[in-house]
Amino acid sequence: MASGDTQCDLSYCDGSSSLFASNSVGMNECVCLIRPHDLWSKEKRKKKKDIKTRDGFSMAIIFQCIHVAAFLVLPHFLTVSFATQDGLVINTAHGKVQGKLLSVVGGEVRAFLGIPFGKPPIGKLRFKAPEPVDRWEGVKDSTKFSNSCYQMPDTLYPGFRGAEMWNPNTPLSEDCLYINVWTPVFNKTRPASLVPVLVWIYGGGFVGGTSSLDIYHGHFLSKSEGVVVVSMNYRVGAFGFLSLPDNKYIRGNAGLLDQQLALKWVTNNIAAFGGDPSKVTIFGESAGAGSVGFHLLSPGSKNLFHRAVMQSGSPNAPWGTVRLQEIWDRSLMLAKLLGCPTSHSAQLESCLQRANPKEIATKQYDVLMPPSLLSLPFIPTVDGDFLPADVDVLLSGSDLPKKELMIGLNKDEGTYFLAYGAPGFNITGQSLITRKEFLEGVQLEMADASDVTKEAAIFHYTDWTDLENGMKNRDLLGSLVGDKLFVCPVLEFAHKYSQRAGKTFLYLFDHRSSVNPWPAWMGVMHGYEIEFIFGMPLNASLGYTKSEVNMTKKFMKHWANFAHTGNPGIDGTTWPMFTAEQQEYVTLNPNPPELKRMMRARECQLWTKVVPQIQRTSDKLQSCLNRSGMILHLNYFILLMSFVIWLKILVE
Repeated sequence: MASGDTQCDLSYCDGSSSLFASNSVGMNECVCLIRPHDLWSKEKRKKKKDIKTRDGFSMAIIFQCIHVAAFLVLPHFLTVSFATQDGLVINTAHGKVQGKLLSVVGGEVRAFLGIPFGKPPIGKLRFKAPEPVDRWEGVKDSTKFSNSCYQMPDTLYPGFRGAEMWNPNTPLSEDCLYINVWTPVFNKTRPASLVPVLVWIYGGGFVGGTSSLDIYHGHFLSKSEGVVVVSMNYRVGAFGFLSLPDNKYIRGNAGLLDQQLALKWVTNNIAAFGGDPSKVTIFGESAGAGSVGFHLLSPGSKNLFHRAVMQSGSPNAPWGTVRLQEIWDRSLMLAKLLGCPTSHSAQLESCLQRANPKEIATKQYDVLMPPSLLSLPFIPTVDGDFLPADVDVLLSGSDLPKKELMIGLNKDEGTYFLAYGAPGFNITGQSLITRKEFLEGVQLEMADASDVTKEAAIFHYTDWTDLENGMKNRDLLGSLVGDKLFVCPVLEFAHKYSQRAGKTFLYLFDHRSSVNPWPAWMGVMHGYEIEFIFGMPLNASLGYTKSEVNMTKKFMKHWANFAHTGNPGIDGTTWPMFTAEQQEYVTLNPNPPELKRMMRARECQLWTKVVPQIQRTSDKLQSCLNRSGMILHLNYFILLMSFVIWLKILVE
C-alpha cells in the first residue's frame, strides 16, 4: 500500500467470503468488491458434473473464462461504498457512522449529522484544550444533530422570529463537540473524483451559536454545487475562552482549538465522504469570520485549509480579542461570583470544573464593566500558543500564509445591535431617536473611550444642519456602530492581508431579503447574507421572490467557484483583486456584480488612523496626570478643537 493510502478494514465486508476490502477505486476510501470467483461457489462446483455443450465444449472451461472476465469487469460495476448500497455507512478514523439521504431540489444528498470529533469537555476537561474522541465500536447513528454547546439564549424578544432564528435549536450541553457533513450522492458504478470542501464556522460573538440552525443547513449548497459542506460545534463564552493565571492547561482559546481539532478531523476523514482534503475552504460570519481570520494567523491551523472566506467579521475588530490580563481578571471575577476560592490555583480549577454550567453561563455577563452595546465577556486572547502574538503584529508580519481570501460586508452592519440596548430603539416602530438619545448611544458604544475621542466620532457622524432629525440620528448611529465594529476592521484586514499574503477579493452585499422579519429601517443587516449562501430561497415554502431564488443560485456559485479555483467570478468573468492602491470591490444583489472602489474610505480613515491617535494622546496625558498626582480640570473644548482642525485637514 502506498504512503497516504487509506488503511482498509476487512470487517467492513461483514466477514463475507465473497467480499474483500480495497482502497483503489478512485476516492481514497475502502469499498467492498464481490470476488468474481466466488460467484460460483466451491460447494456448487463440487456437485456439478463437467457438462458438455452441443458443440462439445467443456462447461468447466467456460466457467473459468467467465470468472476471469468477471474479475476484470465487475470491480467497475459492483463497487459498494463501505458495504452499503446507498453509501450511508462510512468508516472514519474513529469508527463507523450511519448517515441518511435528504431530498432536495433536483435530487438527494447524503447527510451525516452529529459525528463526534472531540471527547466531551466535561469534568476535568472543562475549559481545557480539546482531546480527540476515542474510537467506538459498531456503527454510530449520525442522522440527527447533536447537542448545542452551553450558552444563554437570547430572551429579549421572545417569540419574535428575527431573534429566535439564532437561538440554539437542540438541547444545551457541554457534551457538544460534534461535526456535520453534507455530501453529494456519487455514481456508484464508476469512480468519482474528490470534490472541494467548504467548512462553515458559525458566529455569535463567541458567546453563542450552534451548527444546527436551519439557516446553516448545507444540503442545498452541497447539491447545487457538487461540494462537500461541513460544520462543527465549538465551545463559547466562559466554557470556550476562560483563562487562569499560572495554569498551563487552562490558557484560553479552547473554542478556537475546538475548531482547529475539527479541521484536523476534516483533513483525516473527509476523503471517505468524497471530499478533497487538498481543497478545503473555511468560511464563517461575524465571530465565525473572526475565527477564520484567527486560523489564517495561527501557526497550528494554516496547514489545515487552503482558502478562506470572511463574512462581516475579522480578528482585528474591537470585539476580536482582549488582553490576557483582562481575561484573567474576568475569569477570577467569575470564580468569585461562583463562590470559588481564588488564592490556591488547584482549588480554583477544581471548583470551577464542578460549578453548575447554567450558573456559569448566566453569571459570566456580570464580569463586564462598563456595559456596552456588544457585551462579550469571554473572547479570544493572545495565549502564546494558538495565537502567539497580537493580531496587528501577526497581520503585519512577513510569514502570512499565501492563501486566497474572499472577504466582505453587508450594507447596514450596525443596525442589528441598536435593537439590543441603544436608547430609543425597538422592533415595533421607526425608532426615530432624539439628539439626546443619539449621544447616549455613542456613549454606550464608546464606553471605554476618552471624552475627546467620543467627540471626534460625534463630530463626524452628525448632520450639523439638522440636529433633531430623528431619522438621520437613527441612521448615523447605525453607521457609527457598523463602521467601528465591522466595516473598518474588515477593510483594514483586507488592506494588510492583500499586501503581505494571498490574493484578496472584496464584496458588499446590499440586498434586503423579502422575508426579513426585522423593521425595514434596519436595512441589509448583519448576518442576513447567510440565507442566500446556503440556498434557503430554494425552499419554496419560505416565500422568497423569484429574483431571490436566482440570486441564491448565483451566490452559491460564487462561493463554490472560489473553493474550486480561488476566484469567485462566475459565467466567464473574474472578480478584480482588492489592492491597497485601487481598493476595488463588487456589489452582490439580484443584479450583475457592479465594480466600485474605496468603500467607506473617509469613515475608515477616522477609525483606523484618527481615533486611535486621539485615544493614545489622551491616554498619555491621563497617565502623566496620574503619575504626578495632579488634579486638573482640562479644557476639553480647546483640546478638542485642535483635533477637529487636524481631522478636517486629514479627511479633506
